[in-house]
Amino acid sequence: MATKIRLQRHGKKGYAFYHVVVADSRAPRDGRFIEKLGTYNPNTNPATIDIDFDRTLTWVGTGAEMSDTARAILSYKGVLYKNHLIKGVAKGALTEADVEKKFEAWLNDKGAKITAKTEGHSDAMKKAEADRLAAERKTNEERAAAIAAKNAPEVEEEAETPVPTPEADPVVEAAEEAKKEDEK
Repeated sequence: MATKIRLQRHGKKGYAFYHVVVADSRAPRDGRFIEKLGTYNPNTNPATIDIDFDRTLTWVGTGAEMSDTARAILSYKGVLYKNHLIKGVAKGALTEADVEKKFEAWLNDKGAKITAKTEGHSDAMKKAEADRLAAERKTNEERAAAIAAKNAPEVEEEAETPVPTPEADPVVEAAEEAKKEDEK
């Protein structure tokens, strides 16, 4: 029986969640499987991968084929690298201590990269949020200034129109002169 390590789709439409399984290569994608090795959630950044490392290493060592995505996931988690190092022990090129030492160094480097990516992503999210708030604050200030400018000219126009004084108005002057003549 040909075994294959592949993904089994779960989750709702547009929000996929996968189980990493070992299945007979003739079985349907979401059908019967031999063993569940872990889960893969591509909806998070970075993607969340939870794998039973020892069981997966056993299946890879016994010759289970992998789908392209499953191969990428197992490579990301270090299963393929560890399998490569174990083959080196079988050939006599490495010792068990060398394998553990090299794999630990690889895990530390990989962990540092993942941490840097996660922190970079959270920093970028915080910066984007701050930029968005600053842009919103600027827009609010511009709107407030526009509203103040719209409301302010009405008051200023009334105050700026010259109020005719009785001395300067010719009609009022003529009326005053007529009054003076009547009094005489």
